Amino acid sequence: MFRLIALIISIILQLIAVFVALRLTKVTKYKISWILISIGFVFMAVRRFIDLFQLVNQPANEELNILNDWIAVVISVLLASGVIIIPEIFNYMRNVEFIRKNEEKKILNAIMMTEEKERKRFASDLHDGLGPLLSTVKMSISALSKYEKDAKNLKIIENADSVINEAIKSIKDISNNLSPHVLNNFGLAKAVKNFVDKINEIQKIKIQFTSNIFNQRFDSNIEIILYRIVCELIHNSIQHAEADRIEISLTQKNDVIDLFYDDDGKGFDFTYDSIRQNKGSGLQNMISRLESIHGYYEIESSTGKGFHAYISIKINNNGKI
Repeated sequence: MFRLIALIISIILQLIAVFVALRLTKVTKYKISWILISIGFVFMAVRRFIDLFQLVNQPANEELNILNDWIAVVISVLLASGVIIIPEIFNYMRNVEFIRKNEEKKILNAIMMTEEKERKRFASDLHDGLGPLLSTVKMSISALSKYEKDAKNLKIIENADSVINEAIKSIKDISNNLSPHVLNNFGLAKAVKNFVDKINEIQKIKIQFTSNIFNQRFDSNIEIILYRIVCELIHNSIQHAEADRIEISLTQKNDVIDLFYDDDGKGFDFTYDSIRQNKGSGLQNMISRLESIHGYYEIESSTGKGFHAYISIKINNNGKI
């Protein structure tokens, strides 16, 4: 009785295994290794049915015993063959994952390039559209001041002229932040230095920047991403870390661009998992941009110990990724 119950349970489990194996055959794109293993499961279930038939119909049939033994041989051959060539499934899965990641990176690159294109368009519209209009208004105000004699009116004209000057300056700053002309025209290192110099002029924080690539140009994607990363890190140091000093090093050695970033701010308890879970954060966006160009990064930070980042990008002889 105990053997009968065990056989019935075994048959049920074998049938479940067959059902699952056959369903996975489609998932594995009908790879021959999994088909062999699935057939092996089917024969294993057949053996259990033969065992059950032999148990119920005593005495045992010698021919069924021989058949059972040969089925065992077939199962062994099928499973062994399937296991030997099963790496093709894992290779297929790795290839699918590789293709998926590449497609994600292509989509992310397309998004970033579209974003940069829109930034340039908007910056151009501001600079070339509103800029000349405000300059014309400024000329009109200046001409009007020559003919105005009333002191009160002159004061109003001077205030209007001052406001227009501020508006023109703001448009230039906004346009430059959207699409830095220094980055487009003179390259990564000079664009970062220009940005750092503007921050240093405010004297709210001291930034030290060193580089050995002032006269070199790289793939525009690399330059844009590294520039945005530096700007994001500086913004975080000023707005969140309350740092007093930042040190930035941007260098190239052979086929690698290295970015070292350190601040003396209040820091935070950093973990890579917490950043990945915090979708939409500045650091998460930075990491996503970096991964899109196969960049390497290390980040260290803890409460009271500042923020430290190392970023590395491998390029070819033409400055491409």
